[in-house]
Amino acid sequence: MKITRQKHAKKNIGFYKHNFHFREPFQVLLDGTFCHAALRNKIQIREQLPGYLDGATQLCTTRCVLKELESLGKALYGAKLIAQRFQVRSCSHLKNPVSGSACLLSMIEDGNPHHFFVATQDQDLANKVKKKAGVPLLFIIQNTMVLDKPSPKSLAFVQMLQTNQLVPEHQKQSIVQLKEKEGLTKQVGEKRRKRKRAGGPNPLSCLKKKKKTQESKEPSAEKKKRKRKRNRVKTEAVLSVDKKEEQICL
Repeated sequence: MKITRQKHAKKNIGFYKHNFHFREPFQVLLDGTFCHAALRNKIQIREQLPGYLDGATQLCTTRCVLKELESLGKALYGAKLIAQRFQVRSCSHLKNPVSGSACLLSMIEDGNPHHFFVATQDQDLANKVKKKAGVPLLFIIQNTMVLDKPSPKSLAFVQMLQTNQLVPEHQKQSIVQLKEKEGLTKQVGEKRRKRKRAGGPNPLSCLKKKKKTQESKEPSAEKKKRKRKRNRVKTEAVLSVDKKEEQICL
């Protein structure tokens, strides 16, 4: 039974780590009802909770919770002693303290930016916590601490994120900054260069060479005739010169 509880806890913590960026040490906000139930069931919160969550923890409470325990008198004196051992986180009710449940709700507003776990036995407070996405809920049942499964609100939030229907503003800004840093943003008026594709051989180089026609041969024939005529003129001139020399000699 203990092994199955730890498996469920590990699975639920993995959900919050992956989708809501929870990291160790886990910060756990406790109210007076949780401390009273731990005392009654002899649960050592500081020793047992890190083993159950499989990670380091920071146990903390608020001034409003301590004030509430003091006002309830001797009935919750033991719970007050337990709560006083934890870190006291500052809240916005320094001058005008409110009830412990109202104070814890104010600590997890605006998307639970400090990644608090809420540990309580107050059913009304637990129902209000379940209506907020990304807030793990701890309670005590049958002498053991139990991490509640993710609420429908948290599951719906994650599903919207996965379908890209909802992107937090800080993530949008970080995406834009990363694109600008890597130079991926498109500049106005910038033309996209076409990439040259590797083509085949030039089709003109593949054409067969044309055979020389008769017209191309005619000029060569005329040149030969001209050369022959020149040779005849030269020979006739030489013969005439020889005849004149013979006549002179006679």
